[in-house]
Amino acid sequence: MSKIIVTTQKGKTREVKGASGSSLMEILRDADMGVAAICGGVCSCATCHVYINGEWEKKLPPRSEEETDLLKELESYDPSASRLSCQIEFTEELDGLTLTVAPEE
Repeated sequence: MSKIIVTTQKGKTREVKGASGSSLMEILRDADMGVAAICGGVCSCATCHVYINGEWEKKLPPRSEEETDLLKELESYDPSASRLSCQIEFTEELDGLTLTVAPEE
């Protein structure tokens, strides 16, 4: 299993283990990292919003138009870092990924 370094909404940092092939949202939800994931990962609610550290952004697939549209509706949207964790498949290439869970809206 690979690791993810997560900063929670309360500013605490924790290392979480994740299996390749899972969505980042599933890993964060199962580790109780404050990701609500109300829609269950179908890109319809934006309650799995995270900020990805810039150095990692280039290793991720680009945002879909649907993901971008949902993110733009959020007050906490940051065009350079915001992603929906349900849209990111976790792979071994992402071992050591650093992210921050976005505030609830």
